[in-house]
Parts: sequence; structure tokens; C-alpha cells
Amino acid sequence: VQLQASGGGLVQPGGSLRLSCVASRSITDIHMGWYRQAPGKQRELVATITGGGSTNYADSVKGRLVISRDNTKNTVYLQMNSLKPEDTAVYYCNARIYRGYLPPVDYWGKGTLVTVSS
Repeated sequence: VQLQASGGGLVQPGGSLRLSCVASRSITDIHMGWYRQAPGKQRELVATITGGGSTNYADSVKGRLVISRDNTKNTVYLQMNSLKPEDTAVYYCNARIYRGYLPPVDYWGKGTLVTVSS
């Protein structure tokens, strides 16, 4: 699975952005997610969404960021509202394919930079 993320940029504190991630194949049965990595920090989970639409969020983004998916477009989104400087990071799209008793396989996009600054 190839993933292409877009939508990053420079935004002022309190502003909004929407990230998009387009997959090279159907994502109907794939768990999708967004992760981020700030300078000098480890990559961390932001939000995930299952094939059935169940979502999970990091505590730091609950109520501000919303993950969604459009299976007809092979696309997952991250709507980012009320952005804070601490949201500044490179955001990566993830696709996780579960294979029964075998370990899951992760695919990653190249990332898109989000900078929150006045």
C-alpha cells in the first residue's frame, strides 16, 4: 500500500487545517491512522480509525482533531481545529493490515509538515 499525505502548512494558533491521505488501493478493510513526530521527539499516535469507523484519539488532541475516512476515495482525513503550537510536527499517515495470527504490517506515507506559529 502506498500512501500520499497532503494538506500541511503554516497556520496561526487557533486555526484549522485538514490533512488528507490517499492510498493506492482500497482501504475498506484497513485500519488507518495519523501519527506525528515533533523535532527531537519520538513518533506518537494522533488518531486511528478502523474499517468499521471506530475511532481512537490521543488525549492531547481529543475534542480538537477529528479523523474520518471515505472508502470510495481510498482516503483518510484529519480535520485539525483549535491548533496549538505544540501540534507542530510532521504528520504521517499509517495503514495497518492485520493478518490473523501473524504480526500486523504497517505502511507509512512520507509525512506532511504542520507548523503552528504566529
